Amino acid sequence: MIDKYTTEKMKNVWNEDNTFNLWLKIEIAACIGWNKLGVISTKELENIKKAKFNKSLYDTILNETKHDMVSFTRSISDSLGEESRWIHHGLTSNDVKDTALSVQIKESLQIIKNSLITLLASLRNRSLEFKFTPCVGRSHGIHAEPMSFGLKIALWHEEIKRHIERIDQVIDISSVGMVSGPVGTHATVPLEIEEEVCKELGLKPELITNQIIQRDRHADVLQRLALIASSLEKFSTEIRSLQRTEINEIQEPFGEPGFVSTGSSSMPHKRNPELTERICGISRVIRSNSYVALENVPLWNERDISHSSAERIVIPDSFLATDYIINIFEKVITGMKVNEKNMLKNLDLTGGLIYSEKIMLSLVEKGIQRKEAYELIQSASMESMDKDVDFKDVIKNNDIVKKNLKSSEIELLFDNEYFLKYIDQIFERLKLN
Repeated sequence: MIDKYTTEKMKNVWNEDNTFNLWLKIEIAACIGWNKLGVISTKELENIKKAKFNKSLYDTILNETKHDMVSFTRSISDSLGEESRWIHHGLTSNDVKDTALSVQIKESLQIIKNSLITLLASLRNRSLEFKFTPCVGRSHGIHAEPMSFGLKIALWHEEIKRHIERIDQVIDISSVGMVSGPVGTHATVPLEIEEEVCKELGLKPELITNQIIQRDRHADVLQRLALIASSLEKFSTEIRSLQRTEINEIQEPFGEPGFVSTGSSSMPHKRNPELTERICGISRVIRSNSYVALENVPLWNERDISHSSAERIVIPDSFLATDYIINIFEKVITGMKVNEKNMLKNLDLTGGLIYSEKIMLSLVEKGIQRKEAYELIQSASMESMDKDVDFKDVIKNNDIVKKNLKSSEIELLFDNEYFLKYIDQIFERLKLN
């Protein structure tokens, strides 16, 4: 997942060096708290603040202990003198690990939010660009009625806005730290220490814990990422559908600098929707990871370790993957080619059948019962399809239609503009202007 579409910021949040730096920051912050309580002297604290992490020594100790936090605390203690006895004083491993993880989650969510804001701007621009571009709307894959292509993109814009709101919500939910000792009683580490550590890291103290921050918070985070992934897959599926040869209304970027320029190893003509297909595939991985996060919520007693190995994979990977597909999709939106000529061609593909509802409603407005009007237009539609006759011609030759609608009125019923008359109002309601 590490390539040009994954931001350096996201990679840096989850790299090993940053994790160890956060652990060290937490250990020093806890010592600052102990100093304020009068347990650690100011002179000792000044030395502790100079503590260094030795990765080579850590690896050596880890090979012996097979315990990452023991190896970590011993490696930084090696850079200190007698004051090293205060490192990890009263703490348990997850006081450090879970608090550091919360910082990484908070920072990652902000990166995701920023990427969504960039995508939102691109969607806004393209929705306005095609605000009055008529295209056929489809339901069940079948032509339905004319609509605006800009309206389709505006729908995506509004969905991304909701995701940004959800990210803000889950930042608040997940931005908690804990320094509460082996089972959350604070018996070995007073609440003041936790408050000091959380203040230093920009977190809120978790009001109550056992040996860990409860995993419903982490599951909530991954559920939000899964929702983003599902939306991006939905949008990408639509683009893939509209790029099909027989539709050819959209083409994702192809051949430009930075984009794929070969569609097939055997067929030189192919321009496959490779980017949007990639988004769809990775979205499934992100959703699968969210299920693992749900499985990590129920643990034995005050904690077991069954969640640990799984979340070391699914949490970083979900953030990296989500960041990745947001950035790909933003490039697709800004670079996609819209074939307005083919959109108009496809509007006429059914010989006017897409105007059937408007004709039916016009007959109702002339006094015909809805059931009679529906059956009349349905019969005319079937005749048009089965005999491959232009629908407008069938309508013009229908006695009941001719009796109730003038020829000029019928012509107006086959006009795309009618279906775009409220687009301005919809965009105003969305504050898209």
